[in-house]
Amino acid sequence: MSPTHETLTQAGLNLISQAISIYDQDLRLVLANRQFQRMFDLPKALVEPGGSFEETLRILAERGDYGVLDDVDCFLAERVAQAKAFEPHYFERTRANGTTISVEGSPLEGGGWVAVYSDITELKTQEALLRSRSDNLSEELISRSEELARANRTLTATVTALEEAKRQLLASQARLNLTNSMIPAHIARVNRDGVYTYTNHKLNSIVPGRSNDIVGKHMSDALGQEVYEKISDGFAATLRGDAPVVEFEHKEAGRYNRVAFTPDVNDDGEVVGAYLLSANVTEQVRARQALAHTKRRELAAQLTSGLAHDFGNLLTIILGEQDRLARLDDMPQDALTFLETIKSAARRGGDLIAGLGELDAQRSINIRLTDFAGFLKQTTLLAKAATPDDITLTVINKVSASHLMIDAGFAQDALLNLVLNAIDAIEGAGAVTVTVLVDAADYLTFCVEDTGSGFSQDALANALAPFFTSKSDRAGRGLGLSTTFDFARSSGGTVRLANRKEGGAQVSMLVPYLPADPVVPGVVLLVEDNVDIRQTVRGYLQRMGHAVVEADTVEEAQKLAVVGDITFVVTDLMLKNGGTGFALAEHLRKRRSDLPVLIVTGLPQSDPQCQLAAKTYPILRKPFEFDALVTEMNKATRT
Repeated sequence: MSPTHETLTQAGLNLISQAISIYDQDLRLVLANRQFQRMFDLPKALVEPGGSFEETLRILAERGDYGVLDDVDCFLAERVAQAKAFEPHYFERTRANGTTISVEGSPLEGGGWVAVYSDITELKTQEALLRSRSDNLSEELISRSEELARANRTLTATVTALEEAKRQLLASQARLNLTNSMIPAHIARVNRDGVYTYTNHKLNSIVPGRSNDIVGKHMSDALGQEVYEKISDGFAATLRGDAPVVEFEHKEAGRYNRVAFTPDVNDDGEVVGAYLLSANVTEQVRARQALAHTKRRELAAQLTSGLAHDFGNLLTIILGEQDRLARLDDMPQDALTFLETIKSAARRGGDLIAGLGELDAQRSINIRLTDFAGFLKQTTLLAKAATPDDITLTVINKVSASHLMIDAGFAQDALLNLVLNAIDAIEGAGAVTVTVLVDAADYLTFCVEDTGSGFSQDALANALAPFFTSKSDRAGRGLGLSTTFDFARSSGGTVRLANRKEGGAQVSMLVPYLPADPVVPGVVLLVEDNVDIRQTVRGYLQRMGHAVVEADTVEEAQKLAVVGDITFVVTDLMLKNGGTGFALAEHLRKRRSDLPVLIVTGLPQSDPQCQLAAKTYPILRKPFEFDALVTEMNKATRT
């Protein structure tokens, strides 16, 4: 029930002379008027929303309002059971203070009831008087009858007002319940002790795995200890009159929640509880984090692009001097190996410089077929060149596939950043271990562990943000782990940070595991009606080791497919004489359902012909280069 609705209803009930109480299906007080408090003289907690019906009954029973009871607990159990199976009723009883009251109860739609308590002591006195004085009653009887008639008229008016209040309450409650059920949030109220007195039964949608039936439970029991600890300070501030908003990560459920507190203030200005509005804000938080990360990357791009020119000049000098050293006579073999590593690093730096001019907020992923063992070997050489003599670098490869689909350049940058960070974290002698494996969730995992001091709590929370660095000498620019995170996120993976039990840090970079075998050389049927494009693609195919059979129409291609052992088909979508590569592929697949087909086209994705072909066959868009053709042919072979 909203604060406004509750206030209006309370005011209306206070105008009625009888005592009134309204309890919900959980036997918790929803509303009571001042007359209810005055008539029964109950503790304040029991006449406020959430007050327990059973505790109220116990106090009245122990006072003697229900006569002398042999077993109070047995009496309470029986009355509580009757209340839960509530039926309309009317009865009269004499209280311990000698007054007599009538109790009339009516059930509410959806559970609970409304009860009216009337003091009928005077009426009972009149009845006794009439029975004791049977003589000379005419004058007095008429007078008393008139008084009784007036009392009945007053009672009738009161009952009418009560029925109207009940009708309005039911209608308002129905509207409120409908509204609450449509809100994608948990709405609740707790008293000062942190015990729930109201809920819209949507806690499970905010805190998975928790019960929705929480009225009467303490917040720590209803929410779980992890969530309660996150919001307990906010609840304490609400009891002081503040209205805080608490946003926190619920690690157990892998989501973010936001709780808005509103103090519940009574007529005396006292805070008697708190209203809670809880919502799942995971998507908003992640979008906010991504935006912040993008803004930082934009700033990084602006800073680094200005260094591209000078860095390029330095790399040119390094490569030139390396080439002069390599041509010296009697150069030892070990020295030549070192020079090759220097050359590899300088060339990789050149590739990075070439991309700085186009650097934007997020570097794009360019997945290609990669010799994974060769990739690790080259990366290890570069890493060892930067590893001090007193630090041991070990690389363990547990991946069985020889070739993977991965952005080798971006992956190498990311992995080198992890290794260099691990080296920087070690003071003096130590060890860095790189383990590459495929985890149970089918992610290719690069796990880098070191024997340094490990992450601080601040670093665990902020290390993936651009420009964050924990290096006391400020030598670090804070872009290493950020670059790694960019690669993992752009590839569809993530980065996990932790401290090892043995000491030191552990950083795991996870990307989708995409094993791929190189296309086995065979006979490729190339169907293309543009001579220049056919010549280019023929060169690419021969570079892969394929023999090539060429055609420029569907009819010619169908004849050639019968001759020889065709192992692959590369065809343009739109061909001469109105033919299409899609029609050709469908014809060839009827003869050989396992024949791999790749369709190339310059048509936009919205073209109907292109959309039709894309439903069945892989599409390579023009223009394309050698690596793109290798990648798409590999994909077509796997499918």
